[in-house]
Amino acid sequence: MGEDVRRHIGTAERRDRLALRQLLTASARARSPEEVAGALVALHGTDPATVHLAVGARLADSAKTVAETERALYDDRSLVRMHGMRHTVFVFPTELTAVVHASTGRTVAARERARLLKNMAEAGAPDAAWLAEVEESTLAALARRGQATAAELARDEPRLKEQFAYAAGKSYEGVHTVSTRLLRVLGVEGKVVRGRPLGSWTSSQFRWAPAPEHPELDPGGAQAELLGRWLAACGPATEDDLKWWTGWRVTEVRRALTAIGAEAVSLDEGTGYVVAGDAGPVAGPAEPWAALLPGLDPTAMGWQQRDWYLAPGLRPALFDGSGNVGPTVWWNGRVIGGWAQRADGEIVWRVLEGEGVGREAATAIAAEAERLASWVGTTRITPRFRTPLERELSA
Repeated sequence: MGEDVRRHIGTAERRDRLALRQLLTASARARSPEEVAGALVALHGTDPATVHLAVGARLADSAKTVAETERALYDDRSLVRMHGMRHTVFVFPTELTAVVHASTGRTVAARERARLLKNMAEAGAPDAAWLAEVEESTLAALARRGQATAAELARDEPRLKEQFAYAAGKSYEGVHTVSTRLLRVLGVEGKVVRGRPLGSWTSSQFRWAPAPEHPELDPGGAQAELLGRWLAACGPATEDDLKWWTGWRVTEVRRALTAIGAEAVSLDEGTGYVVAGDAGPVAGPAEPWAALLPGLDPTAMGWQQRDWYLAPGLRPALFDGSGNVGPTVWWNGRVIGGWAQRADGEIVWRVLEGEGVGREAATAIAAEAERLASWVGTTRITPRFRTPLERELSA
């Protein structure tokens, strides 16, 4: 066998790449939410506050976080909140909606619609033709209104109020409303998206809006496009990382890697991949850096294999029981602790990994806490997924 000439990219260089490409150093920060989303490809949107907090951590002028993020999401609609990878809600650049839908949405959408029709049939509810009529009427009402809540749409299309039993006789049986299930399916199908919330930027109650117009793309080409963008932002990554982030089958990941001509490199975890031409050394950040990232931040959740930036011993304090990361404190490319907001608004933090963390780190972290508090102001933030350290610090 010939000698393996793959370049090795070690932990230190991976952390340098993370710092710069995830816009986490002061010199790398962005000018707009669109720039942040474009650099990261996707912002986790399951917890509404995460979107703003993730943007604010990366904006050069964090004072503009709320106003600029709301402008991008609801006025200019240059960013859109929609279902994406792993049947999860994300915020994407609007130009990526067709790519996301074709690469990840169609398969999930077909499964969700089939499940809805099956549940309705089991409950003796109306059939697919009836549901198609309701769907057409609902989409027409939404187009007239521009944005609307489910209750507002039900005033235009009363059949949305119909209910049907779900999982009768089982421990998790319940009653579902057609509006709840149908709007969710339409979201996965890329026909509707989340609109402006009813409350503040931390609210989980959203209006619905028509999805941006987008062409129907070839799934294979869309997968190659999405994977190439993510590798450019987050590479190197292993095959397991790629399979986990996309939610695709391993055959789809491998096909997309081949389609973009991805370059294999050596990592401490084994074989990794970068986009073609990206295997060479990179210059590290010009300055030490600290960051306070929110729960479900796309950097903290970006890879399945996380030992290179998050020590296994820290996970019990920083993750909930379902694998959702809470608020994290970063120093020079690794997670070293967590943070929380108390009832009086104070941002508090704790370092859990003391090695190599001294006065310089403490000063930088305190400055980031002050920067965060300055734009969050009187808003109170409670992560949707509470973690042990966050609960303890916020008490």
